Amino acid sequence: MPTYEMSAPLSDADARKLRSGDVVFLNGIIYTARDAAHKKLNDLLDEGKELPIDLKGAVIYYVGPSPAQPGYVIGSAGPTTSYRMDAFAPRLHSLGAKASIGKGIRNEAVKKALKDYGGVYFGATGGAGALLSACIKEAEVVAFPEMGPEALRRLRVERLPLLVINDSVGGELYVQADLKAVGLA
Repeated sequence: MPTYEMSAPLSDADARKLRSGDVVFLNGIIYTARDAAHKKLNDLLDEGKELPIDLKGAVIYYVGPSPAQPGYVIGSAGPTTSYRMDAFAPRLHSLGAKASIGKGIRNEAVKKALKDYGGVYFGATGGAGALLSACIKEAEVVAFPEMGPEALRRLRVERLPLLVINDSVGGELYVQADLKAVGLA
């Protein structure tokens, strides 16, 4: 299984070379957004307003971190279930987002958007939020502060460990794993 170290924002070439099952250690700038933030972003787009972040090459982490303890940048920052963002994700990919990070399966519209726009869906280990937060070196609320943990944040990460679940050519790790489990692959 190939392992890569990459920087965010992601280039089109980097996103397109990844395949389901690849391991990625991600560095750079990513953004947090859960359900309510995705709705607000889409409302802004519907109103013809500018977004508070640049989507070109963006990586969006589906997380609502807990408050930081004294001396820490952020609290526990584990992934949330991704399907709740599926209604919004294709539009964000069409505008330049290259990747999302979460847990669980994605719907067909998201998988199609990944293929159409050259994106990937990364899985982060659920239940390991405290460990994942150690990879977050800076955190800053950039929009929707009234939403507390669900505010839109800019994070600087170092070696955030991720697994490619869905890739830009239609590969899906969960499907591959199921086929192996029943002896078909």
